[in-house]
Amino acid sequence: MAWEWRFEKLDGSEVAPGEPPGDFTTQGDAETWIGEAWQDLRDQGVDQVTLSEDGSVVYGPMSLHEAG
Repeated sequence: MAWEWRFEKLDGSEVAPGEPPGDFTTQGDAETWIGEAWQDLRDQGVDQVTLSEDGSVVYGPMSLHEAG
């Protein structure tokens, strides 16, 4: 199983982060990483992320901006 994040602008178009993390072996690893990296990603122009497992969307898009 490969877990990966898709990094997107608000319109859903894909954007590359400064340092792509690659794939994760577990959902927990992917979620831990995003929990640590979301602010840096937002500062790099990423607006939202979507988590996939082996190409199938698990959830998302999830905003990296604070609710306002």
